[in-house]
Amino acid sequence: MTRKLLVATHNPGKVREYQALLADLPLEVTYLDAEGITLEVAETGHTFTENAALKATTYARAAGLWAWADDSGLEVDALDGAPGVYSARYGGPGASDADRYRKLLDALTGVPWVGRTARFRCVVALATPAGDVQTAAGACEGVIAFGPAGSNGFGYDPVFYLPDRGQTMAQLPAETKHAISHRGRAARAAERLLAAMLRG
Repeated sequence: MTRKLLVATHNPGKVREYQALLADLPLEVTYLDAEGITLEVAETGHTFTENAALKATTYARAAGLWAWADDSGLEVDALDGAPGVYSARYGGPGASDADRYRKLLDALTGVPWVGRTARFRCVVALATPAGDVQTAAGACEGVIAFGPAGSNGFGYDPVFYLPDRGQTMAQLPAETKHAISHRGRAARAAERLLAAMLRG
């Protein structure tokens, strides 16, 4: 039996990524717009895990379907883990990706290379309509560059430098990024959880 899995996003590009990732499982992957779901869930959690679980459980209950939700962001050690869960809202309402990473670079003015360590973190939550929830996490370590480079990716990718690659996340081809990114790692861990849930 093919089960329907609701991915808690309005982004069809993200859904295509997940459809490819989960192609081996007996699932029909759908998303909010395709199901006519306009409910917005406020991200009131203090951690990525809390926000992902909140979204997954709310949408699973509302749709009567298994739901997949993620929350992710950037943690900068020199800023005590900021912007963290506020990564998407850093810079205020209406701020662009460039506005956000420029604010971040300004906040790190004078911080030497050795002190600019950071990581992208992602948590995926899987929830059933009955309220059962499981989570999987992924992280990607790097350094905040002194300026942006690259035109691929989005968000903070242009200033997230990977020392072992000698490039920013925004300079990597998409396939390479998905293989090493926080979201790719969390998604692959969640895929294993999902396979176990389907067997159960």
